[in-house]
Amino acid sequence: MQGRPYSLHYLLPVFPPSLLFFPFQIALRIFLFLTALSRSLHSQTEMALEQITGKDWYQILGAQPSDSPAELKRKYQRLALLYHPDKQKADVPAGEVEERVQRFIEIDQAWKILGNEETKKEYDLQQRENNLTKEWPVHAQISLEDMSWNEDEQCYTLSCRCGGSYAVSKSESKDVSLVCCDTCSLVIEILR
Repeated sequence: MQGRPYSLHYLLPVFPPSLLFFPFQIALRIFLFLTALSRSLHSQTEMALEQITGKDWYQILGAQPSDSPAELKRKYQRLALLYHPDKQKADVPAGEVEERVQRFIEIDQAWKILGNEETKKEYDLQQRENNLTKEWPVHAQISLEDMSWNEDEQCYTLSCRCGGSYAVSKSESKDVSLVCCDTCSLVIEILR
Protein backbone atom coordinates (compact mmCIF):
# COMPACT_ATOMS: atom_id res chain seq x y z
CA MET A 1 0.00 0.00 0.00
CA GLN A 2 2.99 2.26 0.12
CA GLY A 3 2.75 5.02 -2.43
CA ARG A 4 -0.96 4.38 -3.16
CA PRO A 5 -3.63 6.57 -1.61
CA TYR A 6 -6.09 4.75 0.60
CA SER A 7 -9.29 4.10 -1.32
CA LEU A 8 -12.40 2.00 -0.87
CA HIS A 9 -12.97 1.45 -4.59
CA TYR A 10 -11.06 -1.85 -4.30
CA LEU A 11 -13.83 -3.17 -2.06
CA LEU A 12 -16.67 -2.43 -4.49
CA PRO A 13 -16.44 -5.71 -6.45
CA VAL A 14 -16.83 -7.66 -3.18
CA PHE A 15 -20.32 -6.30 -2.45
CA PRO A 16 -23.36 -7.32 -4.54
CA PRO A 17 -25.06 -4.42 -6.41
CA SER A 18 -28.24 -4.65 -4.27
CA LEU A 19 -26.24 -3.87 -1.13
CA LEU A 20 -24.52 -0.97 -2.87
CA PHE A 21 -27.84 0.57 -3.92
CA PHE A 22 -29.37 0.49 -0.42
CA PRO A 23 -26.68 2.71 1.19
CA PHE A 24 -26.99 5.03 -1.79
CA GLN A 25 -30.73 5.45 -1.07
CA ILE A 26 -30.00 6.23 2.55
CA ALA A 27 -27.22 8.65 1.60
CA LEU A 28 -29.53 10.38 -0.90
CA ARG A 29 -32.27 10.77 1.72
CA ILE A 30 -29.82 12.12 4.25
CA PHE A 31 -28.46 14.54 1.65
CA LEU A 32 -31.98 15.76 0.76
CA PHE A 33 -32.85 16.14 4.43
CA LEU A 34 -29.66 18.03 5.29
CA THR A 35 -30.03 20.29 2.26
CA ALA A 36 -33.62 21.16 3.19
CA LEU A 37 -32.68 21.58 6.85
CA SER A 38 -29.76 23.84 5.93
CA ARG A 39 -32.03 26.02 3.81
CA SER A 40 -34.55 26.14 6.61
CA LEU A 41 -32.01 27.08 9.28
CA HIS A 42 -30.50 29.76 7.06
CA SER A 43 -33.89 31.28 6.33
CA GLN A 44 -34.89 30.97 9.99
CA THR A 45 -32.05 33.16 11.12
CA GLU A 46 -33.01 35.83 8.60
CA MET A 47 -36.72 35.67 9.33
CA ALA A 48 -38.19 38.29 11.61
CA LEU A 49 -41.08 37.44 13.92
CA GLU A 50 -43.43 39.44 11.69
CA GLN A 51 -42.69 37.13 8.77
CA ILE A 52 -43.22 33.89 10.68
CA THR A 53 -46.61 34.90 12.02
CA GLY A 54 -48.09 34.02 8.63
CA LYS A 55 -48.17 30.37 9.70
CA ASP A 56 -50.27 28.95 12.48
CA TRP A 57 -47.63 27.04 14.43
CA TYR A 58 -50.26 25.63 16.80
CA GLN A 59 -52.15 24.13 13.87
CA ILE A 60 -48.94 22.58 12.50
CA LEU A 61 -48.43 20.79 15.83
CA GLY A 62 -52.14 20.02 16.18
CA ALA A 63 -52.15 22.00 19.42
CA GLN A 64 -54.04 24.81 21.10
CA PRO A 65 -52.60 28.00 22.67
CA SER A 66 -53.91 26.78 26.03
CA ASP A 67 -51.89 23.52 25.86
CA SER A 68 -49.22 23.10 28.53
CA PRO A 69 -45.54 22.92 27.58
CA ALA A 70 -45.62 19.17 28.29
CA GLU A 71 -48.58 18.70 25.92
CA LEU A 72 -46.85 20.75 23.21
CA LYS A 73 -43.71 18.65 23.60
CA ARG A 74 -45.69 15.39 23.42
CA LYS A 75 -47.45 16.51 20.22
CA TYR A 76 -44.15 17.65 18.71
CA GLN A 77 -42.44 14.34 19.51
CA ARG A 78 -45.30 12.31 18.03
CA LEU A 79 -45.22 14.29 14.77
CA ALA A 80 -41.41 14.35 14.63
CA LEU A 81 -41.32 10.56 14.84
CA LEU A 82 -43.98 10.29 12.17
CA TYR A 83 -42.30 12.64 9.66
CA HIS A 84 -38.59 12.33 10.47
CA PRO A 85 -36.65 11.35 7.32
CA ASP A 86 -34.81 8.55 9.13
CA LYS A 87 -38.13 6.92 10.03
CA GLN A 88 -39.48 6.75 6.45
CA LYS A 89 -39.88 3.50 4.55
CA ALA A 90 -37.46 2.80 1.70
CA ASP A 91 -40.22 2.41 -0.90
CA VAL A 92 -41.61 5.96 -0.51
CA PRO A 93 -41.50 7.93 -3.81
CA ALA A 94 -38.93 10.75 -3.99
CA GLY A 95 -41.61 13.47 -4.31
CA GLU A 96 -43.30 12.28 -1.17
CA VAL A 97 -39.95 12.16 0.64
CA GLU A 98 -39.43 15.86 -0.14
CA GLU A 99 -42.97 16.70 1.10
CA ARG A 100 -42.35 14.77 4.31
CA VAL A 101 -39.01 16.52 4.81
CA GLN A 102 -40.73 19.91 4.36
CA ARG A 103 -43.45 18.86 6.80
CA PHE A 104 -40.79 17.77 9.30
CA ILE A 105 -39.04 21.14 8.92
CA GLU A 106 -42.33 22.96 9.60
CA ILE A 107 -42.91 20.79 12.67
CA ASP A 108 -39.38 21.53 13.87
CA GLN A 109 -39.87 25.29 13.32
CA ALA A 110 -43.17 25.18 15.20
CA TRP A 111 -41.45 23.47 18.13
CA LYS A 112 -38.58 25.98 18.12
CA ILE A 113 -41.10 28.80 18.46
CA LEU A 114 -43.66 27.19 20.78
CA GLY A 115 -41.20 25.13 22.83
CA ASN A 116 -39.29 28.20 23.98
CA GLU A 117 -41.19 30.24 26.57
CA GLU A 118 -39.88 33.59 25.32
CA THR A 119 -40.53 33.04 21.60
CA LYS A 120 -43.93 31.49 22.40
CA LYS A 121 -44.87 34.61 24.35
CA GLU A 122 -43.76 36.86 21.46
CA TYR A 123 -45.65 34.71 18.95
CA ASP A 124 -48.81 34.70 21.11
CA LEU A 125 -48.65 38.49 21.49
CA GLN A 126 -48.23 38.92 17.74
CA GLN A 127 -51.12 36.54 17.05
CA ARG A 128 -53.32 38.36 19.56
CA GLU A 129 -52.45 41.66 17.93
CA ASN A 130 -53.23 40.28 14.47
CA ASN A 131 -56.55 38.90 15.71
CA LEU A 132 -57.46 42.22 17.31
CA THR A 133 -56.73 44.02 14.06
CA LYS A 134 -58.94 41.62 12.14
CA GLU A 135 -61.80 41.54 14.65
CA TRP A 136 -62.01 45.12 15.88
CA PRO A 137 -61.17 48.38 14.20
CA VAL A 138 -58.69 50.64 15.94
CA HIS A 139 -60.55 53.27 17.98
CA ALA A 140 -57.61 55.67 18.50
CA GLN A 141 -53.88 56.05 18.06
CA ILE A 142 -52.12 56.98 21.29
CA SER A 143 -48.46 57.47 22.21
CA LEU A 144 -47.14 56.12 25.52
CA GLU A 145 -46.49 59.70 26.63
CA ASP A 146 -50.26 60.34 26.47
CA MET A 147 -50.91 57.46 28.87
CA SER A 148 -50.54 57.64 32.66
CA TRP A 149 -47.88 55.60 34.45
CA ASN A 150 -49.39 53.54 37.29
CA GLU A 151 -46.60 53.05 39.85
CA ASP A 152 -48.52 50.41 41.86
CA GLU A 153 -49.21 48.11 38.90
CA GLN A 154 -46.07 49.08 36.95
CA CYS A 155 -48.00 49.75 33.74
CA TYR A 156 -49.23 52.52 31.48
CA THR A 157 -53.00 53.13 31.67
CA LEU A 158 -55.58 55.15 29.80
CA SER A 159 -59.27 55.50 30.60
CA CYS A 160 -61.72 54.27 28.00
CA ARG A 161 -64.97 56.05 27.18
CA CYS A 162 -66.90 53.03 28.55
CA GLY A 163 -65.37 53.48 32.02
CA GLY A 164 -62.87 50.65 31.62
CA SER A 165 -59.20 51.13 30.94
CA TYR A 166 -56.41 50.24 28.59
CA ALA A 167 -53.32 48.88 30.35
CA VAL A 168 -49.93 47.90 29.01
CA SER A 169 -46.89 46.94 31.10
CA LYS A 170 -43.50 48.48 30.46
CA SER A 171 -42.13 45.21 29.02
CA GLU A 172 -45.19 44.74 26.77
CA SER A 173 -45.00 48.32 25.52
CA LYS A 174 -41.98 47.39 23.38
CA ASP A 175 -43.74 44.45 21.71
CA VAL A 176 -47.44 45.33 21.63
CA SER A 177 -48.90 47.95 19.35
CA LEU A 178 -52.61 47.19 19.91
CA VAL A 179 -54.28 47.18 23.33
CA CYS A 180 -57.85 46.11 24.04
CA CYS A 181 -60.01 47.75 26.70
CA ASP A 182 -60.49 45.54 29.75
CA THR A 183 -64.26 46.15 29.68
CA CYS A 184 -65.43 46.71 26.10
CA SER A 185 -64.29 45.80 22.60
CA LEU A 186 -62.54 49.08 21.78
CA VAL A 187 -58.89 48.90 20.74
CA ILE A 188 -56.18 51.56 20.73
CA GLU A 189 -52.94 51.54 18.77
CA ILE A 190 -49.76 52.46 20.64
CA LEU A 191 -47.56 54.74 18.53
CA ARG A 192 -43.80 54.61 18.95
